[in-house]
Amino acid sequence: MNNLGRKIRELREKQNLLLRQVAARLEVDTALISKIERGERNASKQQVIDIANFLKANEEELLTLWLADKIKSVIVEEPAIAYQAMKIANKNLKNEERH
Repeated sequence: MNNLGRKIRELREKQNLLLRQVAARLEVDTALISKIERGERNASKQQVIDIANFLKANEEELLTLWLADKIKSVIVEEPAIAYQAMKIANKNLKNEERH
């Protein structure tokens, strides 16, 4: 299970909602929501926004978890250089914020 999937399941269960209720609201198959929760399928950015709205969750928090999971899925294949690459990316992002 990934960070986003764990959070979505937690929010859904706190509200006593069934997978099919979330799926119906998003107009997708129940299996898709189940796979997103288990980390077997990546949600689109729009699906994350829609889920956040439906579950009355913090959209920025869910999008942050979504992006963290995406980054992890890319760098997990390159563990030897992942940390250094993330440091460079972080430095570049900070430089862009200044301009």
